[in-house]
Amino acid sequence: MAAPKLTFFFLLFISSSICFAELCNPNDKKVLLKIKKSFNNPYILTSWKPEEDCCSWYCVQCHPTSHRIISLTIFADDKLSGQIPPVVGDLPFLETLMLHKLPNLTGPIPAAVANLHNLKSLDLSWNGLSGPVPEFLGSLSSLTYLDLSFNNLTGSIPSSLANLQRLGALHLDRNKLTGPIPHSFGYFKGKIPYLYLSHNQLSGKIPASLGRVNFNVIDLSRNKLEGDASVIFGGNKTTEIVDLSRNLLEFDLSKVVFPRSVTWLDLNHNKIFGGIPEKVVELELQLLNVSYNRLCGRIPVGGRLQRFDVYEYFHNKCLCGKPLGSCK
Repeated sequence: MAAPKLTFFFLLFISSSICFAELCNPNDKKVLLKIKKSFNNPYILTSWKPEEDCCSWYCVQCHPTSHRIISLTIFADDKLSGQIPPVVGDLPFLETLMLHKLPNLTGPIPAAVANLHNLKSLDLSWNGLSGPVPEFLGSLSSLTYLDLSFNNLTGSIPSSLANLQRLGALHLDRNKLTGPIPHSFGYFKGKIPYLYLSHNQLSGKIPASLGRVNFNVIDLSRNKLEGDASVIFGGNKTTEIVDLSRNLLEFDLSKVVFPRSVTWLDLNHNKIFGGIPEKVVELELQLLNVSYNRLCGRIPVGGRLQRFDVYEYFHNKCLCGKPLGSCK
């Protein structure tokens, strides 16, 4: 009976060894430990212990087959400090990089990020990042999501971002960006249904080329944009949310043909003139704000237009009708 028992314990030992074998790629592990050190060994990365399998570490995800690092998501920690370490570019199979709500994460976006050719989602939002939006981001051809919002980024928006063929959402809002919206944004090789550029210092005219794009959401609010924004609209589009508020836009609202899909339309604090088109009553609007413009004429009766408060209409040149005063 001794031999079978020895065989059993030997198999049990082998099985246990397999169960506790290191799955994480050793090169990836070295990179992660360098990242931890560059962030001054923050508490959020306590589980990153050299003696343990890095595929089990917090904030990390490995591929189920290759066991290469495919996701690094560190978020909501005001103790983590430093800059994004260039060594992050040495994770060649990374598909998701999220460094989010880290107020003491400062400095520029390092050029090494351009090495992450498999990256699909890049979220560096709600940090203290500074410097420009890098031109090289346009070379990350696998990107479907790019969020750099709520930082201190400066300079102009690189036209190279229009090269991202698979991009579905672009968030550059809540920064200190200047200059115009790139003309190339009307020629995105991919479909860009979500575009957020609000709360910057963008100036100049809205490119006519944007009329080519069928946005789901477009938010250009709180900038210094001028001229005609009517190119954004069109009866054949499926746009749902448009926020152009608090700019210097100037166009005839009465000539605009709105998509029937629009549910949110905020045009307040501009120089928009003309009247509210009758066709607006056909829209299933959840929000409408045309206050602080130069509109005239009667507010069309019907649909949801009379459900909105007087504050959504007031401070116009000669707009009248319910909920404002009666037309004379």
